[in-house]
Amino acid sequence: MACVWKIILLSIFIVSGRSNVLKGYFWHISDLHWDPSYDIGSNLASKCASSGGRPTPNAGRFGDYSCDSPWTLINSTMSAMREILPDPDFIIWTGDDTPHVPDEQLGVEPVLRIISNLTHIIKSTFPNTKVYSAMGNHDYHPKNQMPPEKSNIYEQTANLWHDWLHAASKETFKIGGYYTEKLLNQTGFRVVVLNTNLYYDQNKLTENIKDPADQLSWADKVLQDAAKNNEKVYIIGHVPPGFFEKKRDKAWFRKEFNKRYIDLIQKHSAVIQGQFFGHHHTDSFRMFYSSKGSPISAMFLTPGVTPWTTLPGVIDGGNNPGIRIFEYDTKTLLIKDILTYYLNLTYANKVYERWEKEYRLTEAFRVPDASPASMHRVMERITSDKCYLQKYFEFNSVNYDLTECHADCRVDHVCAMREVDFEAYEKCVVKEGGSSTAPVLFTLLLSLMLSLLCLS
Repeated sequence: MACVWKIILLSIFIVSGRSNVLKGYFWHISDLHWDPSYDIGSNLASKCASSGGRPTPNAGRFGDYSCDSPWTLINSTMSAMREILPDPDFIIWTGDDTPHVPDEQLGVEPVLRIISNLTHIIKSTFPNTKVYSAMGNHDYHPKNQMPPEKSNIYEQTANLWHDWLHAASKETFKIGGYYTEKLLNQTGFRVVVLNTNLYYDQNKLTENIKDPADQLSWADKVLQDAAKNNEKVYIIGHVPPGFFEKKRDKAWFRKEFNKRYIDLIQKHSAVIQGQFFGHHHTDSFRMFYSSKGSPISAMFLTPGVTPWTTLPGVIDGGNNPGIRIFEYDTKTLLIKDILTYYLNLTYANKVYERWEKEYRLTEAFRVPDASPASMHRVMERITSDKCYLQKYFEFNSVNYDLTECHADCRVDHVCAMREVDFEAYEKCVVKEGGSSTAPVLFTLLLSLMLSLLCLS
């Protein structure tokens, strides 16, 4: 384990900030995707099953961009979390634990064993910390096929998370993989953990069901009760609504579920203080607006720990391993700031492991906090300013893809952030794509001027 001075110094300002009783801190980790087959000592060209047979000549101790996470990366992640923020108020863990391999290479028992091992290392690293954990689409066998009813994997996972779940939480979890609890047992604060894998367009079991496992009706009732009880709520899940920013027109939810989710957020935005999801492996966010166009909620998409590059339809779509701290107001649950840390995988394999601060949201985008109004301002800056666009683009892959975000790239990212609704997204793509009709020479000159400004 590398315990470097830079990590320690970065930790000091976090811990010292905790003297302010209005500030709290929690970790959000996602998409660990542990690949037990990873073996740099293998004589095979591919050092892991998750590479899909592609050669991995640069595979090193902490992983490879063509592979899912080796155990050394999982262990390094936990060690870094403990060094940076050893006493978080709680942890959000948004699933996807198993490797990207065909179903025939896994099975019910291997899936549960992987969930068990990751649960164990989190518990061992943070034995006194509450964890709010959601299942990912890869946390089931067969993958993606989450049933809208009781199942053995739901029950066994609930047993693995016994120390983290209240009795009532276990009951709804066993029914459909979702639950709600008071946040840290505090009056006025609530967590709603959803199984959005039920809405995934790859889930054949829920294709013709209006409300799988009655989760939407249940969530509506929970949020109604939260309003009556003057509670503020965090919503947690794995598969997000809307579109994947690295591939145009790639949505995850079925259309009808996507609309119902948006309706749920709009209806209950007064009590919702944050939405926390994973699945993309990338660093991004999604905006939700009222019928009048006012920003009412922000969904934060936390980057994955796995560096795996083979995201669907994306050329070289990997990322450096990332983890995230949220700073929040302990009186209101308002998200005050976001700090993202990462491991440069190439450097770690060649020199030594060095988890470092990638960026702080308020510093990088010059906003006072991470409220919906501020995140709308971030989105506007990314939309209109090439320097902010490029900065966001590099953060998106956790400093893995440092190429220029060109015109089509801009459209994909901006429209995915701005429009979660299907029809609105399509209109955004047409509008934003059609706006770049300036003469070629003018566009090139403008691009050159902006590039010089970014470097200054």
